Amino acid sequence: MSNMLKGKVALITGGSRGLGAAIASALAAQGADVAISYVASAEQAQAVVETLKNTGVRAIAIKSDQADLSSAKSLIDTVISGFGKLDILVNNAAIAVQGKRVDDPELNNDELDRQWQINVLGVVATTRAAARKLTDGGRIIFIGSALGSRVAFPGVADYAGTKAAIVGYAKGVGRDLGPRNITVNVVQPGIMPTEMAAAAAHNLPEAVMDLHAIRRIATVEEVAATVCFLAGPNADYISGGVLDVAGGYQI
Repeated sequence: MSNMLKGKVALITGGSRGLGAAIASALAAQGADVAISYVASAEQAQAVVETLKNTGVRAIAIKSDQADLSSAKSLIDTVISGFGKLDILVNNAAIAVQGKRVDDPELNNDELDRQWQINVLGVVATTRAAARKLTDGGRIIFIGSALGSRVAFPGVADYAGTKAAIVGYAKGVGRDLGPRNITVNVVQPGIMPTEMAAAAAHNLPEAVMDLHAIRRIATVEEVAATVCFLAGPNADYISGGVLDVAGGYQI
């Protein structure tokens, strides 16, 4: 442990599995105390917390449904009550509803609307709740998607739209909070072997793989390392950035 983030407090939304758990682990390895939010599995979230504690940091799991916009204030208040402050917010929680074109007669509008609620409005609510509470010099890191910039295949219009919306919002937040030296950036992963993208990750057609300069998918550890860098002192002057971790996807 290098302790680059010792004394810092981080919140990772959706931190009980996949990329969120990897980010929590990476930040803890640098000495940060970590809070994670989760929706469904308290047992899974607690297992992540115990792993983090074993590295010598403080860690808690908070049940909070990002689809419920009113839960954002309570989430932030719980972190500050438990740790005394909040330095780093990683807006990671999201869902992916993909596979059907917008003209498909079986398109589930309710499901797609819920995706917008979680991926955009829920993220906005969490960010608003955190903005006044973040320490000066703090960090906000949004987890976007390479699909937010470049859509290479059909069936992802709404998902791509939610991630593109996050980019514009993040840039505006970065402008608003710049006077307090709070940096705001977006990390856009490519396809990863997470639970959310498991089917796509293991059944990529050659045509999709051909879009990548580096012909493999990302690991969650690679994406988490990028988040960790942006959270640290070497990224003090990086704000408003949109950083792809996508193997040269469609360059």
